Formats: sequence, C-alpha cells, structure tokens
Amino acid sequence: MFSPFLSAQAPDGRTLSGPDAHDSPLGLSGRLTGDWGGARRTLKERGVDFDFEYISDSLWNVKSDKSDRLASWNRGRGTVDIDLGALIHQPGFSFHATALWQGGGNLGTYLGTETSPSGMSSFNLFRLDSWWMEKQWRHDRVAMRIGQFAGQDFYGDQHYGTSFIFEPMGYALSNLSTTFETGSPGSTSALELTAAPMHNVYVASMVLDGDRLAFFHNTTGFVPQFRGAPISVSEIGYTPGKKTLAMRPADDVSTRRGYSGMYKFGASFNPGRFTTSTGTLRSGNYLMYWMANQAVWRRDPTEGKGLDVTAAYDWSPTNVNSDNRELTTGLRFNEPLTLPIHNTLAVGYVRNKLNPLFLPYGATPYKAEQGIEGNMLFNLRPMILLQPTFQYFANVGGGPQRAFVAGFRARVEF
Repeated sequence: MFSPFLSAQAPDGRTLSGPDAHDSPLGLSGRLTGDWGGARRTLKERGVDFDFEYISDSLWNVKSDKSDRLASWNRGRGTVDIDLGALIHQPGFSFHATALWQGGGNLGTYLGTETSPSGMSSFNLFRLDSWWMEKQWRHDRVAMRIGQFAGQDFYGDQHYGTSFIFEPMGYALSNLSTTFETGSPGSTSALELTAAPMHNVYVASMVLDGDRLAFFHNTTGFVPQFRGAPISVSEIGYTPGKKTLAMRPADDVSTRRGYSGMYKFGASFNPGRFTTSTGTLRSGNYLMYWMANQAVWRRDPTEGKGLDVTAAYDWSPTNVNSDNRELTTGLRFNEPLTLPIHNTLAVGYVRNKLNPLFLPYGATPYKAEQGIEGNMLFNLRPMILLQPTFQYFANVGGGPQRAFVAGFRARVEF
C-alpha cells in the first residue's frame, strides 16, 4: 500500500501528476545514470529518493491561419522524497520537494486556442515548484500536509494524464483557474487534510493561497507571499477495483490490472472579488467538476491489457466566468501492439464553449472550440519514453479557424 500523496514510500514519483507522473515503474536500474555506483540504493534504503527527468513537447503547426512554425517546450525537473521514519526514526513523517526549469515556444498562445496543445507550457521560469511536510496516521488512512503545492496537481487533475498530451486531458481541466486554483509550477502556500473512511472511498480538502500573480510575486518559489484570498478545494472519490486504502491511487502499468476505476466529484471556492459580465464587482466565485475513469474490457481480467474510458465535466457561474464549461472524453488501449516494451494508444476529445455573456458588443458570436488528439506512447527503454501525437482543432478560440498540429513528447529519466 502506498501513500495517497507523497511519499518516499511510494516509489517513482507518484506524488506528481500529468506529464510529470511516471507511466512505468523505473526501479534503480531504470535510470540513464544507473545506480550511482550503489549510492542511489543506499540512500533509498535510508529513506531518501531522488528523481531527475527531462520532458519536451515538440509540436508543429502543420496547417492553420498562422504561418507554419515549430514550437518546442522543454522542462527539467528534480524531486526529492524523504521518509523521515526511515531516516531519523519519525514514523509517519515525510518530506517532499521538487524544482524545475522550463521554457520554449507556447504553441497554444501562438495559435490562440482555448485548449493548449501542450499540457506543460505556461511561463519560462526556474523555480522551486513545491515542498511540504506530511504526517500520516492509522496506516495511511488519515494524512495532513502543509507547505507549498498546487491545487491542480490533486484537484481536477486527469487520472489518465500520462496517456495524453494536450492540456485538459494531459494535466488538469484547463478552466480550473477561474477560481484561481493554482497549477504547477505556480504553487502557493497550502494546507491539506485527507482521510479514507472506507476501503474504496477517500475525502480530501485543502486551503491554498489564491495569489492571482503567483509566478511574478514569488519568482523563485522560496518566499511565500500570501497575497491572495484563501481558496478552499474539496473532493470525494470512489476507486472500484483498487486493493488499497490510498486516497488517490496512481495510474500506471501496475495499477491498471483488472477492472479498476476512479470516480470523483470536487468543488473550489474563492471568496475574493470578481468582475461580472456586466462590469460590476461581486464577492465569491466557485467551480464544480465531475470525473470518471473506468476499465471497460480486459483480455485477461487480472491483467492490464485492454480498454479504458475517461470523461470529465466542469461548470462555474455564467455571470462571472467567460470559459465556464469544459467537457473531455477519451479512450485508451493498453498494450495494443505485441511488443516487448510498454505501449498505449489513446484518443481524446475536448470541448470548450465560451460564454456569450462576455461577448463584446457587435462581435461575432462564439462557437464551441473542439479538439481531438490521438497518440501512441512507447517506452523505448525503461528510462526513455516517446509519444507521437496528432491534434485537430475546430473553431479555434471560438472563431471559424481550424488548426492541425503534429509532433511528439520525449522523456528521459536520469
């Protein structure tokens, strides 16, 4: 059994979500730099685990109303997880920290899409992303975490995120920011409480600093600012087919065995001031989301080869939010090719309908932007992943334009 959020007891960075999560167990031999002459193994036995990775999304604007252009977004991330129970004999205590550098071309900004073609792209930066201390009680059934972390890493994030590349399915629903729920790497100060009152049910709630300019106020990630309203986010989830009390079971090769699933409902609330569609100010804004992920067919009921489906929807008040609804659906085939390496085939669909109440006077009515992605994931080596993709966008940014994007994600574990 592994911890719901952190932990050093959970190998291979299961505390990370979206593109930074691991799809296959790496182990000590699954790294490009190996076992460091035995040092990595020794540290892990003492409760200290390091992870270093490089990820890039290389995407081509194959056809659109913009000039042809290649955009490459790059990210390097370093993570340390420390099991303080093993290191200094403090059972149930653990520490996590992760920092990253990222930069490059943001194709979504260039094309003007509501759906970002890359689930990583945002701002060029070098920053301490997150850190926290965690205490677990009752054999991981109850946990508390305090430090600096992002809401979207855990609330509204896509359970099958590693199987997709564009943002609403590869990381988290893209309009969660309507309440200024933070996303990686714009983490802010936060406190979280979680519990697993039943075998397959978890409840989680956090309060975070809703800094609306977190990237700029805390550029290094080392100096908490407390400039935003206290945002509350809560979630309840049901995990059929999971033989664990962990509150957010990972989605990877080992946990896909059998007819596993994940169903969750969550909501966020920001008590701050917001501008309505009529230009007036009001206090408070909220968003609700529903997410479902389920294995629907297995070639062998005890193994992972087969089909999974995913769906998610969110909603926020129409008089406050211009992008107040988003729908995603998808299908994934685990191990479709008979190869000695791990591989998946995934197809996803996202629909964004911009709110007509925010339409400028005399402007052409918005259309629903629709995006489709298809990709194949190949673990060429335990430490090397390649994920070719194609994406098609209709009604880009709510207008009549279309766009076709092709490229690949590459990932190396060091």
